[in-house]
Amino acid sequence: MRTFLLGILCAPLAILTGAASTFSPARPPALPLAVKSPYLSTWLPAGKDGGNGGYLAGEWPAFWEGQITGWAGLIRVDGQVYTWMGLPGSATVNQTAYEYTSTKSIFTMHIGDMVEMKITFLSPITPNDLRRQSLVFSYLDVSVTSLDGQSHSVQVYADISAEFASGDRSAIAQWNYGVTSDGVAYHKIYRQTPLLFSEHRDQAEWGDWYWATDNVAGLTYQAGPDVDVREAFARNGKLTNNNDVNYRAISNNWPVFGFAHDLGSISSSTKVLFSIGLTQREAIQYSGNSSTLSPLPALWTSYFSTALDALDFFHHDYQKSNSLSSDLDRRIAQDSVAAAGHDYLTITSLSIRQAFAATQLCGPANDPYLFMKEISSNGNMNTVDVIFPAHPVFLYTNPALLKYLLRPHLEIQESGNYPNSYAMHDIGAHYPNATGHPDGNDEPMPLEECGNMVIMALAYAQKAGDTAYLESHYTILRRWTDYLIEDSLYPANQISTDDFAGPLANQTNLALKGIIGIEAMSVIASLTGDSDDKMNLTNYAHDYIEKWLILGIARNTTYPHTTLSYGSNESHGLLYNLYADRELGLNLVPQSVYDMQSNFYPTIKGQYGVPLDTRHQYTKGDWELFTAAVASVSTRDMFIKLLAQWINETPTNRPLTDLYDTVTGDYPPVVFIARPVMGAAFTLLLLD
Repeated sequence: MRTFLLGILCAPLAILTGAASTFSPARPPALPLAVKSPYLSTWLPAGKDGGNGGYLAGEWPAFWEGQITGWAGLIRVDGQVYTWMGLPGSATVNQTAYEYTSTKSIFTMHIGDMVEMKITFLSPITPNDLRRQSLVFSYLDVSVTSLDGQSHSVQVYADISAEFASGDRSAIAQWNYGVTSDGVAYHKIYRQTPLLFSEHRDQAEWGDWYWATDNVAGLTYQAGPDVDVREAFARNGKLTNNNDVNYRAISNNWPVFGFAHDLGSISSSTKVLFSIGLTQREAIQYSGNSSTLSPLPALWTSYFSTALDALDFFHHDYQKSNSLSSDLDRRIAQDSVAAAGHDYLTITSLSIRQAFAATQLCGPANDPYLFMKEISSNGNMNTVDVIFPAHPVFLYTNPALLKYLLRPHLEIQESGNYPNSYAMHDIGAHYPNATGHPDGNDEPMPLEECGNMVIMALAYAQKAGDTAYLESHYTILRRWTDYLIEDSLYPANQISTDDFAGPLANQTNLALKGIIGIEAMSVIASLTGDSDDKMNLTNYAHDYIEKWLILGIARNTTYPHTTLSYGSNESHGLLYNLYADRELGLNLVPQSVYDMQSNFYPTIKGQYGVPLDTRHQYTKGDWELFTAAVASVSTRDMFIKLLAQWINETPTNRPLTDLYDTVTGDYPPVVFIARPVMGAAFTLLLLD
């Protein structure tokens, strides 16, 4: 998008000055706006390097990958024009406050002492209502109130650009305008030649985008070049009701799609509601238990016959959707503060939209799938060691969601479409194509993924009370446990989930995951009535943990601690795999290990956290949260305080990273952004 100036219609710059905005509970590196799926994921860059500090006006919203997704807002008050979103003009409103909850971003803005705007971006999360959760839509609610008690003539404008429709700015966009049978006015925008199941710079190259509002008196619309459409509003307070049909490349005169609401003369408060979303009837290609790929319908198609039916429902559902989301906001706020205070809420409430927005519900309503994109790191689908750190948020909100995430893994491997004896790393090299790995050449993390799958299967069954699930998948879980028995005590030279750090033999933390996995399988055997298997497996686990306590701990030091690898007594690392022992209630690992690690971590902390291990000064926020959840209260609070401080001070300016430098707070050479692994924020709430 390109800026344009509103010339003499701009308010004098002096009116724009005011107190700096407050940010509550923190100023994140990027502020979530419409964050609902891997493709509807628009943020406001806010960091010191590349952002404008968290002000909605004066900075273009951007897709998670970094490219601009043009989204602009203007307001006319008594004939003077101001920008409240984006960068289309020179005069901006005065942002006085920003607040985020688990589902909302709320901006408060003043125009002198005349008018207040309350701008709410709501990306609903309804984990127990899959019909609503399946809709890839988000709300923008604009409330305008007279501050001085006087009447003011007010018109509100907002547009989106064709940049939403494709990551390829040379692609030809097409669009049309219409009104639904239930009174919703909409612009529909799409790639003229869709490329099914394809991405460009991680944006979807197929599907229809909708930008909608209520078709009420005082509404005008216009599609056309950005300069023309916005200038029409700036000069006249209304649009032309024309739909430019010169379909063209997205970067050719930047087509935008505007709505203007003339609110008339207001002396109290009035609201304008907008909806934005993406509809893809076929959302994923999936092999499943077949040898060929087949398209899977998005789950919303099970509930709505057409995209316009879905749009109608969503737009008119704002009151109910807002209520359900507010209930979730309150639950997370109450649980987080009770568990570990307001710093913890800073983390949980920022993480949940990001975690859910990496997912897409598909399939039939009575037996759905949940697909997950490994955002930013490599685009794999349903990566097991990404699901694992994310899984606490799903167990906390609705345990069935974890079952839907694991379902494609089990289908593919139980059907024999994966040749290795150990668990598969992912179900497809790049989202949205779940091609599987029939050749067995996925990224090899055998011990990591076997342990993860067994642990998560039991974690789901315990939370859902679903022993039948364990019975139906017992054979493959037991096969993966055989691999754990073979490799856990002395792990071969291999990568773990922290693959960016490189391979290593005899990793202490990785060995612990495998040993806990064996004990988890013994519990599964007990729950499914196989007492012989239970005794055999628990004997292995207890024998291994006794040996691990000797092999993996550096004792001849001021602060004893587990090592990064056996025998490397000067090394250390976050023992985040200890969490599963507590989560599953196994009591396999002695309390002395928990206490020892709690005493050690404060001795190696940096400015913004505890390093992942001795090889680098960077850390992983997800693993810090796993580690904190099973630490002593004081050490837990140290982890949480440092992570919350980092969120508020980091120079990074893109959606929340899980990998950052503990000294500078910046990105290390490897940049991870917007990844669902931050669902790890809910580890402590699972234990509580």
